[in-house]
Amino acid sequence: MTSRPSAIRDGTTARQGNTVELMNSEIQEENRRIRRLRLMVDFSLEYLRTQRITHDEAIRVVEGVRRFALNLFPGKEESFDIIYAPRFRRLLNERFRRS
Repeated sequence: MTSRPSAIRDGTTARQGNTVELMNSEIQEENRRIRRLRLMVDFSLEYLRTQRITHDEAIRVVEGVRRFALNLFPGKEESFDIIYAPRFRRLLNERFRRS
């Protein structure tokens, strides 16, 4: 009879496997939320680009996307402001001739 390594005997390897599976699951969930946000941002930018809406309505769309993003990623206001707000600002400036 061969001796099993102590890590296998005491279940350490099984716990590590569970930890890796949990991490993979969390990463997959975060990737899913990122894809949802990207889709919402892209859709909203296209909507703002193609629809006849007022500036106030456009601002409400941007605010809605921001709320959606913060619901997916609580506490990440600064990330939204750095990554997505400039895209919306640039489009609104072009669309409504503001600088």
